[in-house]
Amino acid sequence: MEGGGGTPPEILEESQSGCSLPTGLGANGLKKSSWGFFLTGIVGGTLVAVYAVATPFLTPALRKICLPFVPATTKQIANVVKMLHCRRGSLVDIGSGDGRVVIAAAKEGFTAVGYELNPWLVWYSRYRAWREGVQDSAKFYISDLWKVTFSQYTNVVVFGVPQMMPQLEEKLELELKDDARVIACRFPFPRWTPDHVTGEGVDTVWAYDLSTLRGRRP
Repeated sequence: MEGGGGTPPEILEESQSGCSLPTGLGANGLKKSSWGFFLTGIVGGTLVAVYAVATPFLTPALRKICLPFVPATTKQIANVVKMLHCRRGSLVDIGSGDGRVVIAAAKEGFTAVGYELNPWLVWYSRYRAWREGVQDSAKFYISDLWKVTFSQYTNVVVFGVPQMMPQLEEKLELELKDDARVIACRFPFPRWTPDHVTGEGVDTVWAYDLSTLRGRRP
């Protein structure tokens, strides 16, 4: 019947074709969305990895007093060992870096400990100590040097920077016993007079005996 209210065929065709087009766009959009999530995941994972690796190195630089990691030279280590000649007892390296001073001291028979704020360097130091066969006498800990008490050590080694030396000088003089020796590398303490000096330039090492500083010789 004419006028029966049915939809003309040409309109049905337009409606069907109109429905089929969005279906095709949805498939492409899904592919693009999947690639978007994939790329976002890669970028996000990379940023997290970079943050995890870089943070231990960048965090010290944000402190009021920064103790940067600069590896000790072979000559510096030799000069430190020279200053330890005829010395006994425990040894601590303040800001031990990659552990080379602590390991060298352990090879000389010392029970040596290193404190370092950077966890990556501490883990690497432990690996080096194991590789060198001195893991039992060379220990490394993640810690801020200002939160450690050094009274139990008779030999203290520090590769410092000028900004920290006055405050560290006061801390050590307060905590160390009379038989302790402090060995400073690269920079001397500002008020102490060294008992021994060896090396030259960046390899200079200064040794300070607390008994002398306090006017009490053993």
